[in-house]
Amino acid sequence: MQFGLFGGARTRRSVGIEDSQGYQSFIDYVMEADRLGFRHMFMVEHHSTGQGQVSASMTLLAYLAAKTQTIRLGTAVVVLPWHNPVLVAEQAATLDLLSGGRFDFGVGKGYRKPEFDAFCIPIEEATERFDEAIEVIRKAWTSEERFSHHGKRWHYENMLVEPAPLQRPHPPLWLAAGSADSIRRAAREGFCLLLDQLASVEQIGERIALYKAECEKAGREYRPTMVGTARALQMIHSEEERAAAYETRRRVVGVIGDLARGKLADRVEEDTAPLLGMPAEIVARLRQLEAVGASNILLVDPNASVENLRAFAREVMPEFAPALKAAAE
Repeated sequence: MQFGLFGGARTRRSVGIEDSQGYQSFIDYVMEADRLGFRHMFMVEHHSTGQGQVSASMTLLAYLAAKTQTIRLGTAVVVLPWHNPVLVAEQAATLDLLSGGRFDFGVGKGYRKPEFDAFCIPIEEATERFDEAIEVIRKAWTSEERFSHHGKRWHYENMLVEPAPLQRPHPPLWLAAGSADSIRRAAREGFCLLLDQLASVEQIGERIALYKAECEKAGREYRPTMVGTARALQMIHSEEERAAAYETRRRVVGVIGDLARGKLADRVEEDTAPLLGMPAEIVARLRQLEAVGASNILLVDPNASVENLRAFAREVMPEFAPALKAAAE
């Protein structure tokens, strides 16, 4: 099992936005994760929310590329319907070079209608815009010569995208997906899979099984590291902290629960999605995830801090990767 991070930075404290922290503390957090042996950092992208969330994710990742050594840096996700695909391809390739080939390109269609409204783009066009954009980006990274493209939304003539990415033919492509159709598409079209933090252990197992089966059907080699599973981390060290942890979970679900692709637990106490509890409880929950095929876990800590990260690395990670224990001590 390997561990990574999922989230971002923000410029102000925001009620209910529990996947982000201040910029400097976030940078320190990722640098410490790099030192502790975390595998991935996947960063969110949002616009015009009024919550101060990251909007220029690849710019911040480029800064982190200079501050880190081994942790892979990914987008979760670049919402392609809002972007010029050639400019995105150029930015992503540059980031891949700056990071020494540590970039993971996570993409999605977007889901927040107010953000589409701010860009004056009908959310009903999200799929067609995504389809055309990813076609252009793939073409930009794999064409041996200049290319032209004349589609519904974008037109390019005699285009050459520079620089080329360091990873060939291109950085790994990741798709955020929860519905059966989206998971099948991810497998069929060569994407790795990002699963959300709301799905239960049972739902995660079902989605991984579907993705694995579809990869095999498409003739793709399946590896467990091709699926990243986001999980809220709320580790406590005394029973006195449990009530507050449950209240935080209620608040998070109250804000993002409508994004769930399956039934949510009726009570937070019965919710198997978060890693909530004492260290031994978290190890047990991770064993459950491991048993259903989830071995690439992306932590979303609503109270993120370097101290919390070190505690997880010291008290939980050695159960799955004993060699990492020394870095946390």
